This record gives sequence, structure tokens and C-alpha cells, in this order.
Amino acid sequence: MILFPAIDLKDGRCVRLLRGDMGQVTVFNDSPSDQARIFANDGFEWLHLVDLNGAVAGKAVNADAVSSILAAVSIPAQLGGGIRDMDAIDRWLDHGVRRVILGTVAVENPQLVREACKRHPGRIVVGIDARDGYVATQGWTQTSTIKALDLALRFEDAGVAAIVFTDIERDGAMGGVNIDATVDLAWALTTPVIASGGVSSMADLQALKQEEEAGIEGVICGRALYDGRVDPSAALRLLRSGDPAAPPC
Repeated sequence: MILFPAIDLKDGRCVRLLRGDMGQVTVFNDSPSDQARIFANDGFEWLHLVDLNGAVAGKAVNADAVSSILAAVSIPAQLGGGIRDMDAIDRWLDHGVRRVILGTVAVENPQLVREACKRHPGRIVVGIDARDGYVATQGWTQTSTIKALDLALRFEDAGVAAIVFTDIERDGAMGGVNIDATVDLAWALTTPVIASGGVSSMADLQALKQEEEAGIEGVICGRALYDGRVDPSAALRLLRSGDPAAPPC
């Protein structure tokens, strides 16, 4: 199982929001590239990047910060936030992003997702951000009438590399992952699922690891890494081997 450290970008800085509220911001690093180097040095094998301003604006806003990260480290990164047309998809993938995450357009323009999957096999991820079970869009500022599972099932035959499933009410709140909802979604799909939102301790990672066979590819962790509640080395050992005390791989 992959542990994806999150670098959420707002106004060029690394931040964490509380339940997606752009007004409740904690800044953890003024230099996104420095933060990326820290994560790379910690042994992480992927980065999860989100352009928070871009998610609301519908276009790239923190492009310079993303570019600085890509130039600073060699580990692959997946990027979401404001990517809503094929030009943006092509541009980021050509620029060095390994996978792009499509959220709002998965609801508003599902055909674009399908076309992108055909054009870029294995490099398109669908982001499903749920509030009370229903999909939120436009940087979580709007809630649709579509249930998370229904949206995920629409892309089962599209060639999507993974589904990033976020429980918005858990995100940044340090209240624990919504294990039940994540596992139920994973069992219902053949597409791998990446858990997101609420990781607060090693216990959350242990619980997800125990459900890996449901089809959970990985988990995204943000605030708990930044404030030290989750130790990178122990977490990586746990998700790789099932034992946080195991020797490094």
C-alpha cells in the first residue's frame, strides 16, 4: 500500500485546510519545493499535490509552486485542482506530473475523463470528494446530487488508474479515516481506491492496511505528517510490510 504525503497549495504555500474551508488555513511551509525534498528524503515514493486555489478558480493558480516541486524531486507526483480540459491534462502530463486527478469534470464532463484515459493510459485518476455521501465539486464549494458510489461506477470501464476517495467532513479534522465508507467503495469497484481525509494516527493506517485486499491502493496523509502524529519511517514500514517495527525495505 502506498503512503501519499499531501502537499496542498494555497497562495504558493504548503497548507492544510479544515474540512475544505479555504478560510480555515494552517500554513506548514512557505516553500513547496523544500517540503517536497523533505518528503523525498523521508523515503516517500509518491507525492500528492493539490492546487487549492485552482480547484475553486477552475484553472491552474499555483503552477509555479507545482513546477518548483517537480524540479526539486525525482519521485512521481499526482496533481489535482482546477484541471478541467484536455489542454490542461496534456500540459501537466507533458510537464512531468505522473498522474492527474480529475474531480469536478468527472461530474460535469464525464466524456472528457473517458477520452483522457484513452489518450493517457494509466495516468488519469478520478477524485471523488464526498459530503454526507454526495459528491462535492468546484473546490468543495458545491454539493451535487450524485452519490459517490454511483459516480465511481460510471468509470469502471474507462481505464481510470485509481479513485481518490475523500470524506470532506474528516479532511484536516484529525478525527480518523472513514474506514467503513472507504472499504465499502473499494469492495464495490474493480478500480483501485486511494483513501483520503482524516488520517490522525498510526492506528488509522493500521486499520486501512488490514483492509488492503478490498482494493485499497494507498492512503493520503497530510496534517498528521506535518504535526508529527505519524512518523514517516514507521508509517512506510507499516504499509509496506504490515509491521511498523520491520527493518526498512
